[in-house]
Amino acid sequence: MPPVWTADLHIHSRYSRACSKDLELPTLAWWARRKGVALLGTGDVTHPAWYEHLREQLREAEPGLYRLSPEAERDVAQRLPARLAAGEPARFMLSAEISTIYKRGERTRKVHHLIYLPDLEAAQRFRDRLGRVGNLASDGRPILGLDSRDLLEITLEASPDAYLVPAHIWTPWFSALGSKSGFDAIADCYADLAGHITAVETGLSSDPAMNHRVSSLDGYALVSNSDAHSPQALAREATRFDCALDYHALKAALAGAPGLAGTIEFFPEEGKYHGDGHRDCGVNWTPAQSKATGGICPVCHRPLTIGVLARVEALADRPEGAPAPNARPVTHLVQLPEIVGELEGVGPKTRTVEGRVNALVAALGSELDILLDAPLDEVTAAGGELLGEALRRLRAGRVTRVPGYDGEYGVIRLFEPAELRPAAAADTLFDLPAPVAPTAPRKPRAPKAAPSKPAVRRTKPVSAPPLPPPPSPHEPFEPMLAGMEEVGTGLLDRLDAMQRVAASAPGGPLLIVAGPGTGKTRTLTHRLAYLCAEMNVYPEDCLAITFTRRAAEELRHRLGGLLGPVAEDVTVATFHSLALSVLREQEPDLVVTDEPGGEGVALDELIPRLVALLKAQPSLADKLRSRWPWVFVDEYQDVDADQYALLRLLVPSDGNLCAIGDPDQAIYSFRGADVSFFLQFSRDFVDARVVRLTRNYRSSAPILAAATQAIAPSSLVPGRRLDPAKVDLEAPLIGVYPASSPADEAAFIARKVDELVGGVSHRTRADVRGVTGTTVSFSDIAVLYRTDAQAAAIVDALSRAGVPVQKRSHDRLRSRAGVNTLLAELRLANGLTGSVAARLKLTAKVLIERPALGGGSPEPDEVWAAVDLLTPLALRCGQDLQRFLGEVATGAEVDALDPRAEAVTLLTLHAAKGLEFPVVFLAGCEDGLLPLRLPGSAPTEAEVAEERRLFFVGLTRAQRRLYLSHAARRVRYGSERDCRPTPFLAPVDAGLLEQLGDQAPRRPRDQQLRLI
Repeated sequence: MPPVWTADLHIHSRYSRACSKDLELPTLAWWARRKGVALLGTGDVTHPAWYEHLREQLREAEPGLYRLSPEAERDVAQRLPARLAAGEPARFMLSAEISTIYKRGERTRKVHHLIYLPDLEAAQRFRDRLGRVGNLASDGRPILGLDSRDLLEITLEASPDAYLVPAHIWTPWFSALGSKSGFDAIADCYADLAGHITAVETGLSSDPAMNHRVSSLDGYALVSNSDAHSPQALAREATRFDCALDYHALKAALAGAPGLAGTIEFFPEEGKYHGDGHRDCGVNWTPAQSKATGGICPVCHRPLTIGVLARVEALADRPEGAPAPNARPVTHLVQLPEIVGELEGVGPKTRTVEGRVNALVAALGSELDILLDAPLDEVTAAGGELLGEALRRLRAGRVTRVPGYDGEYGVIRLFEPAELRPAAAADTLFDLPAPVAPTAPRKPRAPKAAPSKPAVRRTKPVSAPPLPPPPSPHEPFEPMLAGMEEVGTGLLDRLDAMQRVAASAPGGPLLIVAGPGTGKTRTLTHRLAYLCAEMNVYPEDCLAITFTRRAAEELRHRLGGLLGPVAEDVTVATFHSLALSVLREQEPDLVVTDEPGGEGVALDELIPRLVALLKAQPSLADKLRSRWPWVFVDEYQDVDADQYALLRLLVPSDGNLCAIGDPDQAIYSFRGADVSFFLQFSRDFVDARVVRLTRNYRSSAPILAAATQAIAPSSLVPGRRLDPAKVDLEAPLIGVYPASSPADEAAFIARKVDELVGGVSHRTRADVRGVTGTTVSFSDIAVLYRTDAQAAAIVDALSRAGVPVQKRSHDRLRSRAGVNTLLAELRLANGLTGSVAARLKLTAKVLIERPALGGGSPEPDEVWAAVDLLTPLALRCGQDLQRFLGEVATGAEVDALDPRAEAVTLLTLHAAKGLEFPVVFLAGCEDGLLPLRLPGSAPTEAEVAEERRLFFVGLTRAQRRLYLSHAARRVRYGSERDCRPTPFLAPVDAGLLEQLGDQAPRRPRDQQLRLI
């Protein structure tokens, strides 16, 4: 029979945050020998510096495994006791832990995965691919906005021999089956690639017996690892094998071949998330107790952190103790330093314990050999009768268990305190104490963490659940449903009263003044659908005009849901695409160009050219009026003189024009937009009806109140009001952070993002329960700013924190480096088939591999950045290359925003128009940025009013949380200067604002949020 050997394949390096700086390869190799581990995972192979360290230090060993150089192995052996130095040196297997945070099924998912790779070349391919998804240098355990299924696909693409193991599958916050952000089955997590998962890591808060209660796990090998953050923690959990010591044999054993010999486990109660409770409230309950109160804490009335045991019971379809097929041997252990520390009455990391354990290892062998196999008489001879008795109890499973809960470690004891009092005074490991009289059993009390809330709340632990508390007034917010009257099943029945008035208005000119979040697009599409479905208007008679491709796509999508296939007969276009299509009817060979003096028509010339044509040919204007007797215009406050002239040519003064918008969101004068056209609508069009929408379905009451007060001094809407559709009595105030500098401001944003997402870097010890009341994902968060120059510090801070970012502005797509070169190559490529997205990536590879033809050629990183920018647009165009080229020609960067991307979105305030996010940071709220003041000139009154409207737009992008920040000093136009807060905050009631920073409790130093 092959010898049994031990593997610990989930560890970390010195480059992982909140991990020991001693996590270097020689140190790990020494501790592996000391602990009795034959094979270690390298951990963190994705980190650039650690990967280079591995390349330099490791040598090939058995297939798929590595070892230190002979010189390094000799150095390790010289520092070991003779008994251990004679053994075989440790082997290493390339590994990494990846954290993915993404949305699937309307829920934010946070799942950790262990990746194993057979060689350094496969690891490099894996790193290259992930490097385009997120920042690998910020943390040894990178956080990526990537679906678990897609991560598995990337793993398999790196090498067919690579494999993925879901990590600590029951941890509430970060796992495949976790109660907070996981799934109900492993197969659900990995979708169509689930068949490639052959093993799962049970984690420190569960053991195989608990996992055997869930029959859907029967097909997976159960493995255990230490998740060590320091070398001393190696082998606290591990997996044992009796196959050949090589990568492929190990992988085969996990897939069902012989070779998996069992696991070494924590007692699961010792895990930090075993039971249910709140550590700050002193509540440590069994699942039955928490179930009796509906999972609500009796002290703070917030949801309890539901532990692993409750989650297992929720998914279990077998009773406790039921046998499971293919069960392997399991050994529960307490680490040797902890046993000695209990006997000595001191901590396991003290010098006293270190000296005792060193002596035991020198005399008896590795720590695992001592715990598992050493004869008890030899243990007693080397360490005293008390140690021999401790191991006798441990091997028999006779331990006292106090379960861990809500991040608080459990306690495992081998002796009652009274048994150890004589030994504590003797300072020796010798004789057993005299027997003590048995005492009545008592329930052990769980230790409490240091208080982080006022002492009045630190009541004694609650031993039994009281009656359930009254329901909280804080309910989930559904932006487009909450508060809407539902009086039937007709087309307009789900609109509110004023939306219904607007949607059902008779023909003729109609102006809808729609404040932010009042359902503008919903109202516009329902009006269009109502006319077609109920008023006998033909869809082909309707023309809907938007300003952006994104808005046009949303309009088409919503119309399709309301009208079905006939919605395709409605013409939906942007002003530019409408002009281009009409001009091409007259000039089929017309092309759009960005080249000065080139053949074709420049984008900005399309609308003036069409206006001139219609003025010169009135019959053509009449023809278009007959084609589209019903015209709908979105964002009417943003029309410029040419667009206005085009509309007057398309619609008579008493025509069926429905214009919708908000003059208080008129922010594009730099593009020529003129809000006066909105304000004179009733003079331009005969007997125009005006309808106001004031019920806001987006933002909380404090946000709406602040926005309304901020815009009031220059509002273009008399009696401006925004009424929240639902009053949330627990809605948070608006956070205001006074930063000392832009770097401090960026650091604040990065810290707060970390808290909001629930400890994205697995290290924050903040109480994530109370941050938002709901789960927040990266894609729920936006950072807005006035100028693009502000973004650099914010991008840097978020990237260093490991937060994925997508950044967009309102600039033209074709102004970005690499885009024009990529498009030109794409046009010339012959023989390429398939989707536009696939052709785009292939074209990029050709460009990068081709020798540069001069200084004007884009750099490879610019080409790939252009690919990343254009890919969301390419995916929307399917295989239609001409549509893609046209949309790029007329589109802005923000049109390529990917709403599915699991990344924090960075936008200029102008680019943010029309978007909304649950959480918004508005950076640079300073006089000089808001309002913007250019050197050598003072803004006019009209310019300040537009800047105030821009501030109003920024505030109203937020749904639940809004944070404003301003710096005391900032470098602008080449010199550093003092800054004052924006004057636009002056009208806002101070009671709506919460001052952050020095006036608020400081955030504790970053710590690793342990996942057990």
